[in-house]
Amino acid sequence: MARPRKPLLSTDRIVEAARALVDAEGLAAVSTRRLAAELGVSGPSLYNHFRTKDEILEAVADSVSGQVDLSMFQDGRDWRTALHDWAVSYRAALRDHPNIVPVLARGPGRRPAGLRLADAVYGAMVAAGWPPAHATSIGALMRYFVMGSALGSFAGGFVDDASAYDPADYPHLQQAHLLAEQQEKIDERAFETGLTALLDGLARQYEQVRRTA
Repeated sequence: MARPRKPLLSTDRIVEAARALVDAEGLAAVSTRRLAAELGVSGPSLYNHFRTKDEILEAVADSVSGQVDLSMFQDGRDWRTALHDWAVSYRAALRDHPNIVPVLARGPGRRPAGLRLADAVYGAMVAAGWPPAHATSIGALMRYFVMGSALGSFAGGFVDDASAYDPADYPHLQQAHLLAEQQEKIDERAFETGLTALLDGLARQYEQVRRTA
């Protein structure tokens, strides 16, 4: 009887395995030896696809960027709605893969999906009438905001032990021990509050830009 064939090693398989490892254990868990073991192959076989661990992590980061929806920049939505919907999709991708955010924070570099993301945002803003310099600043601003929201949970940073908040020391934190149990709701509301405020400010700037154009 013929022995069952192992699935062929491919770039996609390596990236998928590395992404799962990063999600589960963090960036430090990734090594060519560990990935080879996870994939059931010899270590040197990975070098046919990636030269270094850093290249693998770059590919993982780009695979996460590729999960961000960009259709809102192509289907006729106004610039403000498009930015809002894109930010929500961007945050969702980072929320699902928070451990890769430090790699993404370096910028797109040569990563194709990351560059397509930057190109879509910049192009849509210029097409909407923003001057190129403003469009660049908007792309940077949105990236700072979304990535910052993905770096950690505000609500999850408070322990659920009421005794940690002695009213003599923290007179305004008597409900802080309840924050952790409502983490998702609080963090979502905070994100939407900040995003709305940010877009309101941009809308005012946009009117000024249009008046002086």
